[in-house]
Amino acid sequence: MERRSRAKPGKRLAGGQPTLRTIADLAGLGVTTVSRALKDGPELAALTKARVRAIAEEIGYRPHRAGVRLKTGRTFVISFVLNQADDMSDYARRLIMGISQALRGTQYHLQVLPQNIDQDPIDPVRYIVDTQAADGIILTHSEPQDLRVKMLLERDFPFITFGRTELATPHPYFDVDNFDFAYRAAEALIARGRKRIVIVLPPAQYTYSGHQLAGYRRALFEAGLEPRIAQGVDLYSPAFTLRAYANALATGSDAPDGIICGSELQALGMILGFQEAGFVIGKDVDIVNKKTSNILDLVQLPTLQFFEDLIRAGHDCAKFLLKRIDGEAPMSEMQYLDFTSFSEGPP
Repeated sequence: MERRSRAKPGKRLAGGQPTLRTIADLAGLGVTTVSRALKDGPELAALTKARVRAIAEEIGYRPHRAGVRLKTGRTFVISFVLNQADDMSDYARRLIMGISQALRGTQYHLQVLPQNIDQDPIDPVRYIVDTQAADGIILTHSEPQDLRVKMLLERDFPFITFGRTELATPHPYFDVDNFDFAYRAAEALIARGRKRIVIVLPPAQYTYSGHQLAGYRRALFEAGLEPRIAQGVDLYSPAFTLRAYANALATGSDAPDGIICGSELQALGMILGFQEAGFVIGKDVDIVNKKTSNILDLVQLPTLQFFEDLIRAGHDCAKFLLKRIDGEAPMSEMQYLDFTSFSEGPP
């Protein structure tokens, strides 16, 4: 009996682009079975699907996108609209890592579509919907009355937001409880005897800015302290701007002894500003920030950090979106509120 030969891992077979028939011949299966396996058909055994995917990967099989779209009406593309209003590159990188992990092993591919700083936020979203360039969209930087979300709801186009809105119509989201973050951040400072606590908020247009403000105000009210909101700067101000701002605060007549700043890079700028004024971090002033990378661990200073898992956020956003596209789950299973976890930075 003639034995079928399999391609070596990572090698393409001779004779052009591999097809479903190529995989079927190598696996000893029918073309229909192979097609269902690649679509993660629930009627097939997990071992069969894994074997088919392994062969497809070995020979470099890629579905013909135009043909797939004609047959299914789907692009098998997920678009992540990348907001460029800030310089938190690690923020976007970790979200993309999580999204990519969730799409691995599926037919879906990730498309990152930048939103330019001077561009109307709705423009890239409208482009995707009007051209049917993707099957679903992941959005960040949500606003209370987000026009992008309103349009997507009206057009019944699958999407999910990293962050919540205040719209009456429910929609899929993954969010981190920023009320809880700011409340516990203020509590941590108060527990260390800090009384002059300044918070640097995100830009007021974003929903999570209001959440942080409310949590901060609640904690200070309960402690009988006056709130101090950073003026003229916000969480998206350049680190050098916040460095100068912190230096000015430190040299003022009523210098703060506690800072809440939800971005690591911006918190680092403030640390430098205080140090230039002769302040000792952890003694004269305590800094609280969100930890999304290891950048502040490198400076070996006793900061207070609340870890936010952006990789998980990206992963779950993509998983929820796939459920929305397939209509597999009710809305209540596509909305999730995560929490930060407290840790003290080195030393």
